[in-house]
Amino acid sequence: MSLASPAILAIEYRGGIADNIHRGHLAVVDRAGRIALSVGDPEAIVFYRSASKPVQALPTLALELDKKYGITEEESVVFAASHAGERCHMAALESIFAKAGLREDDLIMHEAAPAHRRADAARLDAGLPKRKLYHNCAGKHAALMLLQRHLGGDVRDYWRMGSAADVAVRRAMEIMGGGPIAATGLDGCGVPVFAATVVHIATAFRNLARPEGIADTDLQRAAEAFVPRINRSPVLMRGTDFVCGHINENPNIIAKGGAAGVYGLGLKAQGLGLGFKVESGSEDAWPCILRAVLGRLGALTDETEQMLIRLGAAERRNDAGEVAVRWEAPPLSL
Repeated sequence: MSLASPAILAIEYRGGIADNIHRGHLAVVDRAGRIALSVGDPEAIVFYRSASKPVQALPTLALELDKKYGITEEESVVFAASHAGERCHMAALESIFAKAGLREDDLIMHEAAPAHRRADAARLDAGLPKRKLYHNCAGKHAALMLLQRHLGGDVRDYWRMGSAADVAVRRAMEIMGGGPIAATGLDGCGVPVFAATVVHIATAFRNLARPEGIADTDLQRAAEAFVPRINRSPVLMRGTDFVCGHINENPNIIAKGGAAGVYGLGLKAQGLGLGFKVESGSEDAWPCILRAVLGRLGALTDETEQMLIRLGAAERRNDAGEVAVRWEAPPLSL
Protein backbone atom coordinates (compact mmCIF):
# COMPACT_ATOMS: atom_id res chain seq x y z
CA MET A 1 0.00 0.00 0.00
CA SER A 2 1.20 3.50 -0.79
CA LEU A 3 2.62 5.69 1.94
CA ALA A 4 1.16 8.72 0.15
CA SER A 5 -1.95 10.21 1.70
CA PRO A 6 -5.14 8.47 0.59
CA ALA A 7 -8.19 10.56 -0.29
CA ILE A 8 -11.70 10.29 1.12
CA LEU A 9 -13.76 8.22 -1.34
CA ALA A 10 -16.95 7.69 0.68
CA ILE A 11 -18.44 8.50 4.09
CA GLU A 12 -21.05 6.57 6.09
CA TYR A 13 -23.27 8.81 8.21
CA ARG A 14 -25.22 7.27 11.07
CA GLY A 15 -27.48 9.61 13.01
CA GLY A 16 -25.83 12.57 11.34
CA ILE A 17 -22.37 11.55 12.51
CA ALA A 18 -19.59 10.40 10.19
CA ASP A 19 -19.47 6.81 11.45
CA ASN A 20 -17.00 5.42 8.91
CA ILE A 21 -14.74 7.29 6.53
CA HIS A 22 -13.45 5.23 3.60
CA ARG A 23 -10.20 6.52 2.15
CA GLY A 24 -8.28 5.18 -0.79
CA HIS A 25 -6.65 5.69 -4.14
CA LEU A 26 -8.32 6.12 -7.53
CA ALA A 27 -7.15 6.60 -11.10
CA VAL A 28 -8.81 7.11 -14.48
CA VAL A 29 -6.77 6.37 -17.61
CA ASP A 30 -7.67 7.68 -21.05
CA ARG A 31 -7.27 6.11 -24.52
CA ALA A 32 -3.70 7.37 -24.82
CA GLY A 33 -2.72 5.78 -21.51
CA ARG A 34 -2.52 9.09 -19.66
CA ILE A 35 -3.82 9.57 -16.14
CA ALA A 36 -6.85 11.71 -16.88
CA LEU A 37 -8.13 11.95 -13.32
CA SER A 38 -6.92 10.80 -9.93
CA VAL A 39 -7.35 11.13 -6.18
CA GLY A 40 -4.99 9.79 -3.56
CA ASP A 41 -1.96 8.14 -5.11
CA PRO A 42 -2.61 6.62 -8.57
CA GLU A 43 0.76 4.85 -8.31
CA ALA A 44 -0.21 3.08 -5.08
CA ILE A 45 0.58 -0.64 -5.34
CA VAL A 46 -2.36 -2.87 -4.46
CA PHE A 47 -3.37 -6.46 -5.02
CA TYR A 48 -5.81 -7.01 -7.86
CA ARG A 49 -7.51 -9.86 -5.99
CA SER A 50 -10.55 -11.02 -8.02
CA ALA A 51 -10.63 -7.83 -10.09
CA SER A 52 -8.04 -9.59 -12.27
CA LYS A 53 -10.41 -12.36 -13.35
CA PRO A 54 -11.60 -10.92 -16.69
CA VAL A 55 -7.93 -10.49 -17.63
CA GLN A 56 -6.85 -13.87 -16.30
CA ALA A 57 -9.47 -15.59 -18.47
CA LEU A 58 -8.04 -14.18 -21.69
CA PRO A 59 -5.16 -16.69 -22.29
CA THR A 60 -7.62 -19.59 -22.08
CA LEU A 61 -9.95 -17.87 -24.54
CA ALA A 62 -7.11 -16.76 -26.83
CA LEU A 63 -6.27 -20.45 -27.31
CA GLU A 64 -9.97 -21.08 -28.04
CA LEU A 65 -10.15 -23.80 -25.41
CA ASP A 66 -13.80 -22.93 -24.88
CA LYS A 67 -14.50 -23.84 -28.51
CA LYS A 68 -12.34 -26.96 -28.29
CA TYR A 69 -14.57 -28.41 -25.57
CA GLY A 70 -17.91 -27.03 -26.74
CA ILE A 71 -18.21 -24.62 -23.81
CA THR A 72 -20.93 -22.12 -24.65
CA GLU A 73 -20.39 -18.37 -24.66
CA GLU A 74 -22.68 -18.01 -21.65
CA GLU A 75 -20.90 -20.75 -19.72
CA SER A 76 -17.50 -19.17 -20.40
CA VAL A 77 -18.48 -16.01 -18.47
CA VAL A 78 -17.98 -17.97 -15.24
CA PHE A 79 -14.22 -18.03 -16.04
CA ALA A 80 -14.20 -14.37 -14.90
CA ALA A 81 -16.69 -14.77 -12.07
CA SER A 82 -16.71 -14.57 -8.32
CA HIS A 83 -19.88 -16.60 -8.37
CA ALA A 84 -22.34 -16.82 -5.51
CA GLY A 85 -23.44 -20.39 -6.10
CA GLU A 86 -26.79 -19.68 -7.75
CA ARG A 87 -28.29 -22.35 -9.97
CA CYS A 88 -27.03 -20.65 -13.15
CA HIS A 89 -23.46 -20.67 -11.82
CA MET A 90 -23.55 -24.31 -10.83
CA ALA A 91 -25.09 -25.35 -14.14
CA ALA A 92 -22.31 -23.58 -16.05
CA LEU A 93 -19.54 -25.05 -13.91
CA GLU A 94 -20.89 -28.58 -13.98
CA SER A 95 -21.24 -28.37 -17.75
CA ILE A 96 -17.67 -27.08 -18.20
CA PHE A 97 -16.19 -29.81 -16.00
CA ALA A 98 -18.17 -32.51 -17.80
CA LYS A 99 -17.37 -31.30 -21.31
CA ALA A 100 -13.66 -30.77 -20.63
CA GLY A 101 -13.15 -33.90 -18.54
CA LEU A 102 -11.99 -31.95 -15.49
CA ARG A 103 -12.22 -33.40 -11.98
CA GLU A 104 -13.72 -31.37 -9.15
CA ASP A 105 -11.35 -33.16 -6.77
CA ASP A 106 -8.38 -31.56 -8.58
CA LEU A 107 -9.46 -28.07 -7.50
CA ILE A 108 -7.01 -26.81 -4.89
CA MET A 109 -9.41 -24.94 -2.62
CA HIS A 110 -11.50 -26.29 0.25
CA GLU A 111 -15.18 -27.05 -0.16
CA ALA A 112 -17.59 -24.15 0.34
CA ALA A 113 -21.28 -23.40 0.69
CA PRO A 114 -23.38 -21.21 -1.64
CA ALA A 115 -23.07 -17.48 -0.91
CA HIS A 116 -26.03 -16.15 -2.88
CA ARG A 117 -28.55 -13.64 -1.56
CA ARG A 118 -31.71 -15.12 -3.07
CA ALA A 119 -33.76 -16.12 -0.04
CA ASP A 120 -36.04 -18.41 -2.04
CA ALA A 121 -33.12 -20.34 -3.50
CA ALA A 122 -31.24 -20.31 -0.20
CA ARG A 123 -34.08 -22.21 1.42
CA LEU A 124 -33.92 -24.81 -1.33
CA ASP A 125 -30.15 -25.10 -0.94
CA ALA A 126 -30.24 -25.37 2.86
CA GLY A 127 -28.64 -28.61 3.96
CA LEU A 128 -26.85 -29.31 0.69
CA PRO A 129 -23.32 -30.63 1.25
CA LYS A 130 -20.42 -28.27 0.68
CA ARG A 131 -18.45 -28.78 -2.49
CA LYS A 132 -15.49 -27.18 -4.25
CA LEU A 133 -17.60 -25.94 -7.15
CA TYR A 134 -19.50 -23.71 -4.71
CA HIS A 135 -16.29 -21.77 -4.06
CA ASN A 136 -16.65 -18.34 -5.67
CA CYS A 137 -13.35 -18.73 -7.59
CA ALA A 138 -14.15 -22.13 -9.14
CA GLY A 139 -14.66 -20.62 -12.60
CA LYS A 140 -11.24 -18.97 -12.61
CA HIS A 141 -9.69 -22.25 -11.49
CA ALA A 142 -11.45 -24.10 -14.31
CA ALA A 143 -9.91 -21.72 -16.86
CA LEU A 144 -6.48 -22.21 -15.29
CA MET A 145 -6.88 -25.99 -15.36
CA LEU A 146 -7.70 -25.93 -19.07
CA LEU A 147 -4.77 -23.62 -19.74
CA GLN A 148 -2.31 -25.68 -17.71
CA ARG A 149 -3.28 -28.93 -19.44
CA HIS A 150 -3.12 -27.35 -22.92
CA LEU A 151 0.36 -25.98 -22.24
CA GLY A 152 1.66 -29.42 -21.31
CA GLY A 153 1.64 -29.17 -17.54
CA ASP A 154 0.08 -31.51 -15.03
CA VAL A 155 -3.47 -30.22 -14.51
CA ARG A 156 -3.09 -30.89 -10.78
CA ASP A 157 -0.33 -28.26 -10.66
CA TYR A 158 -2.42 -25.49 -12.25
CA TRP A 159 -2.43 -23.49 -9.00
CA ARG A 160 1.32 -23.41 -8.42
CA MET A 161 3.35 -20.23 -8.73
CA GLY A 162 5.56 -20.61 -11.78
CA SER A 163 3.32 -23.22 -13.43
CA ALA A 164 2.72 -22.99 -17.17
CA ALA A 165 -0.71 -21.48 -16.52
CA ASP A 166 0.69 -18.95 -14.06
CA VAL A 167 3.37 -17.81 -16.51
CA ALA A 168 0.80 -17.31 -19.27
CA VAL A 169 -1.56 -15.40 -17.01
CA ARG A 170 1.21 -13.18 -15.65
CA ARG A 171 2.21 -12.29 -19.21
CA ALA A 172 -1.39 -11.36 -20.03
CA MET A 173 -1.67 -9.25 -16.88
CA GLU A 174 1.45 -7.29 -17.81
CA ILE A 175 0.37 -6.72 -21.40
CA MET A 176 -3.14 -5.65 -20.41
CA GLY A 177 -1.95 -3.36 -17.63
CA GLY A 178 0.80 -1.81 -19.70
CA GLY A 179 3.63 -2.63 -17.34
CA PRO A 180 5.21 -5.16 -15.00
CA ILE A 181 3.56 -6.81 -12.05
CA ALA A 182 5.06 -5.31 -8.89
CA ALA A 183 4.76 -8.40 -6.70
CA THR A 184 3.01 -11.76 -6.42
CA GLY A 185 1.32 -13.20 -3.36
CA LEU A 186 -1.17 -15.97 -2.60
CA ASP A 187 -4.88 -15.37 -2.89
CA GLY A 188 -7.48 -16.76 -0.53
CA CYS A 189 -8.45 -19.45 -3.04
CA GLY A 190 -4.91 -20.85 -3.28
CA VAL A 191 -3.58 -19.42 -6.57
CA PRO A 192 -1.08 -16.60 -7.17
CA VAL A 193 -2.44 -13.06 -6.87
CA PHE A 194 -0.82 -10.07 -8.54
CA ALA A 195 0.03 -6.66 -7.11
CA ALA A 196 0.33 -3.60 -9.35
CA THR A 197 -0.41 0.10 -9.34
CA VAL A 198 -3.94 1.49 -9.35
CA VAL A 199 -3.07 2.89 -12.80
CA HIS A 200 -2.24 -0.66 -13.94
CA ILE A 201 -5.75 -1.77 -12.98
CA ALA A 202 -7.30 1.22 -14.75
CA THR A 203 -5.24 0.50 -17.87
CA ALA A 204 -6.21 -3.18 -17.92
CA PHE A 205 -9.90 -2.28 -17.80
CA ARG A 206 -9.46 0.44 -20.39
CA ASN A 207 -8.02 -2.26 -22.65
CA LEU A 208 -10.90 -4.62 -21.89
CA ALA A 209 -13.32 -1.86 -22.85
CA ARG A 210 -11.35 -0.83 -25.95
CA PRO A 211 -9.42 -3.93 -27.09
CA GLU A 212 -7.92 -2.20 -30.14
CA GLY A 213 -5.28 -0.81 -27.78
CA ILE A 214 -4.05 -4.23 -26.63
CA ALA A 215 -0.46 -4.89 -27.73
CA ASP A 216 -1.06 -8.57 -28.54
CA THR A 217 -3.34 -9.72 -31.34
CA ASP A 218 -4.43 -12.97 -29.64
CA LEU A 219 -5.36 -11.23 -26.38
CA GLN A 220 -7.06 -8.49 -28.38
CA ARG A 221 -9.20 -11.02 -30.22
CA ALA A 222 -10.05 -12.79 -26.97
CA ALA A 223 -11.12 -9.54 -25.27
CA GLU A 224 -13.21 -8.51 -28.28
CA ALA A 225 -15.11 -11.80 -28.03
CA PHE A 226 -15.29 -12.12 -24.24
CA VAL A 227 -16.46 -8.72 -23.00
CA PRO A 228 -19.77 -8.76 -24.94
CA ARG A 229 -20.48 -12.20 -23.45
CA ILE A 230 -20.20 -10.69 -19.98
CA ASN A 231 -22.62 -7.92 -20.92
CA ARG A 232 -25.10 -10.50 -22.23
CA SER A 233 -24.90 -12.70 -19.10
CA PRO A 234 -23.87 -10.31 -16.30
CA VAL A 235 -25.40 -12.21 -13.38
CA LEU A 236 -22.94 -15.03 -14.05
CA MET A 237 -20.16 -12.63 -12.98
CA ARG A 238 -21.33 -12.61 -9.36
CA GLY A 239 -25.02 -13.15 -8.72
CA THR A 240 -28.35 -11.52 -7.98
CA ASP A 241 -28.19 -8.39 -5.79
CA PHE A 242 -24.43 -7.97 -6.12
CA VAL A 243 -22.80 -4.95 -7.81
CA CYS A 244 -20.77 -7.02 -10.29
CA GLY A 245 -23.84 -9.08 -11.09
CA HIS A 246 -25.68 -6.01 -12.34
CA ILE A 247 -23.34 -3.19 -13.33
CA ASN A 248 -22.28 -5.20 -16.38
CA GLU A 249 -25.89 -5.04 -17.58
CA ASN A 250 -24.85 -1.65 -18.94
CA PRO A 251 -23.38 -2.49 -22.38
CA ASN A 252 -20.97 0.45 -22.07
CA ILE A 253 -19.33 -1.04 -18.97
CA ILE A 254 -16.99 -3.92 -18.18
CA ALA A 255 -16.32 -4.16 -14.46
CA LYS A 256 -15.10 -6.51 -11.75
CA GLY A 257 -14.40 -6.10 -8.06
CA GLY A 258 -12.03 -7.97 -5.81
CA ALA A 259 -11.71 -8.69 -2.12
CA ALA A 260 -10.52 -6.00 0.27
CA GLY A 261 -12.08 -3.08 -1.59
CA VAL A 262 -10.40 -3.11 -5.02
CA TYR A 263 -12.37 -2.36 -8.19
CA GLY A 264 -11.74 -2.07 -11.93
CA LEU A 265 -14.08 -0.69 -14.57
CA GLY A 266 -13.83 0.15 -18.27
CA LEU A 267 -16.03 2.52 -20.28
CA LYS A 268 -16.31 1.64 -23.96
CA ALA A 269 -17.78 4.82 -25.45
CA GLN A 270 -15.52 7.10 -23.42
CA GLY A 271 -12.42 4.96 -23.87
CA LEU A 272 -11.62 5.24 -20.16
CA GLY A 273 -10.43 2.84 -17.52
CA LEU A 274 -11.03 3.21 -13.78
CA GLY A 275 -9.24 1.56 -10.90
CA PHE A 276 -9.63 2.20 -7.20
CA LYS A 277 -8.75 0.70 -3.85
CA VAL A 278 -10.69 1.37 -0.66
CA GLU A 279 -8.12 1.14 2.14
CA SER A 280 -10.72 0.05 4.68
CA GLY A 281 -11.29 -2.99 2.48
CA SER A 282 -15.02 -2.27 2.45
CA GLU A 283 -17.07 -3.52 -0.48
CA ASP A 284 -20.08 -1.70 0.98
CA ALA A 285 -18.50 1.56 -0.24
CA TRP A 286 -18.43 0.44 -3.89
CA PRO A 287 -21.95 1.55 -4.95
CA CYS A 288 -21.45 5.04 -3.52
CA ILE A 289 -18.02 5.46 -5.15
CA LEU A 290 -19.13 4.08 -8.50
CA ARG A 291 -22.18 6.33 -8.58
CA ALA A 292 -20.04 9.39 -7.85
CA VAL A 293 -17.26 8.58 -10.32
CA LEU A 294 -19.52 7.50 -13.18
CA GLY A 295 -21.50 10.68 -12.65
CA ARG A 296 -18.32 12.74 -12.68
CA LEU A 297 -17.28 11.09 -15.96
CA GLY A 298 -20.67 11.63 -17.60
CA ALA A 299 -21.19 7.86 -17.89
CA LEU A 300 -23.98 7.25 -15.36
CA THR A 301 -27.20 6.08 -17.00
CA ASP A 302 -30.51 6.23 -15.15
CA GLU A 303 -30.67 2.43 -15.08
CA THR A 304 -27.18 2.05 -13.61
CA GLU A 305 -27.79 4.80 -11.06
CA GLN A 306 -31.03 3.20 -9.88
CA MET A 307 -29.30 -0.17 -9.58
CA LEU A 308 -26.48 1.34 -7.50
CA ILE A 309 -28.98 3.16 -5.27
CA ARG A 310 -30.89 -0.08 -4.77
CA LEU A 311 -27.67 -1.83 -3.76
CA GLY A 312 -26.77 0.87 -1.23
CA ALA A 313 -25.24 3.86 -2.99
CA ALA A 314 -27.37 6.32 -1.02
CA GLU A 315 -28.57 4.56 2.12
CA ARG A 316 -28.73 1.23 3.93
CA ARG A 317 -31.57 -0.08 6.01
CA ASN A 318 -31.29 -2.11 9.20
CA ASP A 319 -33.01 -5.38 10.05
CA ALA A 320 -36.11 -3.45 11.13
CA GLY A 321 -36.38 -1.85 7.70
CA GLU A 322 -35.38 1.62 8.87
CA VAL A 323 -32.71 3.79 7.25
CA ALA A 324 -29.66 3.41 9.49
CA VAL A 325 -26.83 4.64 7.27
CA ARG A 326 -26.63 7.36 4.65
CA TRP A 327 -23.75 7.35 2.19
CA GLU A 328 -22.02 10.34 0.69
CA ALA A 329 -19.12 10.68 -1.70
CA PRO A 330 -17.41 14.05 -1.23
CA PRO A 331 -17.01 16.18 -4.35
CA LEU A 332 -14.17 14.52 -6.20
CA SER A 333 -11.39 17.04 -6.78
CA LEU A 334 -10.43 15.17 -9.90
